[in-house]
Amino acid sequence: MDSPQARALCVIPARYGSTRLAAKALADIHGRPMVRHVYENAAKARLIDGIVVATDDQRIFDAVVSFGGRAMMTGAHHESGTERVAEVAGRLAARIYVNVQGDEPLVRPADVDRLVAILESRPDRRVASLCHVMRPDDLDNPSAVKVVLAHNGDALYFSRAGIPYPRRPGATHLKHMGLYAYRRSFFDDFPSLPPSPLAECEQLEQLRFLQAGIPIAMGLTDPMPGPSVDTAADLEAVRAVLATRLPAG
Repeated sequence: MDSPQARALCVIPARYGSTRLAAKALADIHGRPMVRHVYENAAKARLIDGIVVATDDQRIFDAVVSFGGRAMMTGAHHESGTERVAEVAGRLAARIYVNVQGDEPLVRPADVDRLVAILESRPDRRVASLCHVMRPDDLDNPSAVKVVLAHNGDALYFSRAGIPYPRRPGATHLKHMGLYAYRRSFFDDFPSLPPSPLAECEQLEQLRFLQAGIPIAMGLTDPMPGPSVDTAADLEAVRAVLATRLPAG
């Protein structure tokens, strides 16, 4: 996995602090910490050569090691998952890095594979992400990030606002999924990207990439069966989804 010839490495950024749900990476979901659900789901992907949790906290590190996973201590100063993945990329070599956040216990292996496949099929792109058709009731929800696409499948813009504005009926609205894949060369430029007024305004890191002229190739996938875990209500929703998948008895 540490060889420059490694195909793809899945990195799970998982920090202990969270403004809305403290220590959520260790939140219990049917007897297992949330980060274990993320790890074990992502590890089923066929196109990755390895997986590692990148954390700033010894408790998360110890929890991952206790179930047989691989973890790496990273700096406490990182402000985003991408920054944490960048540190891992400087220490573990791979051609592609897939960023699966530690609050995605319902992540699907097929989506991890889809991200790798997008970058492998588009050598002219260094960043890839996913989206799906949005439910109408999410259009006015600022927590549901919208994306509009160019004809070639690249992202034109991401927003918390309802884009495109439905002046006429019939528009398809797409919801962005917070999964990313990065080619190794992306991290050569990432530290020197200029500040982005758009990213600051919308609080969406991916706008920093677009405003710096770095295209994001998008793939279309199916809606998720439940939310990412940002709040206690999200955690309960995920517990309900996973309860239906537990073996009887």
